[in-house]
Amino acid sequence: MSGMDTMGLFTPQQVLENRGRLAIFIDGSNLFYAALQLNIEIDYTKLLCYLTAGSRLLRAFFYTGVDPTNEKQQGFLLWMRRNGYRVVYKELVQLPDGSKKANLDVEIAVDMLSLVGSYDTAILVSGDGDLAYAVDAVSYRGVRVEVVSLRSMTSDSLINVSDRYIDLESIRDEIRKSHRPQTYRPVSDLPGAGE
Repeated sequence: MSGMDTMGLFTPQQVLENRGRLAIFIDGSNLFYAALQLNIEIDYTKLLCYLTAGSRLLRAFFYTGVDPTNEKQQGFLLWMRRNGYRVVYKELVQLPDGSKKANLDVEIAVDMLSLVGSYDTAILVSGDGDLAYAVDAVSYRGVRVEVVSLRSMTSDSLINVSDRYIDLESIRDEIRKSHRPQTYRPVSDLPGAGE
């Protein structure tokens, strides 16, 4: 291959090395449903490490609807705050069909736009096509945008305006919570032992 053929092409490693300062925007609800589809539990420490990949992180935002009466969720969000995430939330609203929802698209879009100039690469963890306009807007302001989501839940319009797309299916093993194997127990503690 001559030098002419390789002009303009970069290896994935070179792309990662040229990401500059990162800002990560995670649509919590979208990621939750993607994890259900993949049948995995997300390890948020692994996710942050994978997405950052050695680049300098400005901030990692996690957007979610909250139920103030859900103590388990409150504990999770406290853990997120203490482990590198800026949590942005609003209370869930009950819909006529009985389901609860909170839409944080506006918050994600506003944060992406208002921080332009403070970061070089945005990583959006969402497949929501409603965010394509915001992604396009930050791209025109010189930001490189990577979209990370499950392909079956990702709008084509969002992929089309991004600089790089990563299917969650392809990184599921890198970001899944590994359930620790059972700790060692003496044989005498096992059921039926010593009979």
